[in-house]
Amino acid sequence: MDPSRNPETEPTQPEAAADAPARRIARRWPLISGAVAVVLAFLLGALILTRGNGRPIEADAEWMEEILEHRSPVWEVPALVMNFLGAGIAGVIVIPLLIVVTLLVLRRPWAALYFVIATIVSAGLVQLLKTLFGRARPEDMLISSDFGSFPSGHVANAATMAVALGIIFPWLWVWIAGAVYTVAMMVSRTYLGAHWLTDTIGGLLLGVGVAVVLWAPLAAKLDGENTIARRRDRSPAPHPHA
Repeated sequence: MDPSRNPETEPTQPEAAADAPARRIARRWPLISGAVAVVLAFLLGALILTRGNGRPIEADAEWMEEILEHRSPVWEVPALVMNFLGAGIAGVIVIPLLIVVTLLVLRRPWAALYFVIATIVSAGLVQLLKTLFGRARPEDMLISSDFGSFPSGHVANAATMAVALGIIFPWLWVWIAGAVYTVAMMVSRTYLGAHWLTDTIGGLLLGVGVAVVLWAPLAAKLDGENTIARRRDRSPAPHPHA
C-alpha cells in the first residue's frame, strides 16, 4: 500500500473521486452516438410511414408469418410474462421503483437520478413517436393494447433499463443479462402480435440512444460513485474493542 495515500483524506465526492480517464471522458462521442440512435428511430418510423402509410414492410410480413406458424401454448406463457414485466404497474412503477430504492440504499444517488431521468425521457419519446406516426398494430394480436404500434414501448423500456444498469454497474454479466432481457422482450412483442418487427427495432434504437445521451453529462459523477463504492468495499471492517 502506498504510504503517501491516506484513505481518510481521499476525495469522497463522486466527481472528485472519478478516475482520471473518466474525468477526461469527452461528452461528444456518447452524445453523438446516442443522438444518432434516436434519430435513426425517427427515420425508421418516417420510412415506414412514407413507404406504405404505416403498413408492414416485407421484413415485417415475413417475420410475422414465421411467428404465426410457430405459435404454441408453450411459448405463449413466457411471452405473457414478458408482457407483464414490460408495462403496466410492474414495468412502469414496481420494477423502476425497486431499482431506484436499491441504488439509494447502495448510496448511489447520482445513479438513481440518472436511471429515473432516462426512464421518463424514454417513455415520453415513445408516446411522442406513437402519436406522430400512428401506426396500426398487427391484426393477429393475442393481447389487447392501445393504438400506436411504432415504436415498441416495452422494448424501449427494456433497452433503456439494460443500458442504464450496464453503465451504472459496468460488469460483463450485467450487460449480458440486459442484452438477453431486451432480445427476449423484442421476440415476445412480435410473438404476441402486439408489434411488427420494425416496431421493436425502433424501440431498441430509442431506448439505447436515450440511455447513452443522458449518460454523457453524468459520466464523471457515476464513475466517481463507482470509485467510492470500490474503496468502500476494499476498506477493512472495524474490529470491535476487546
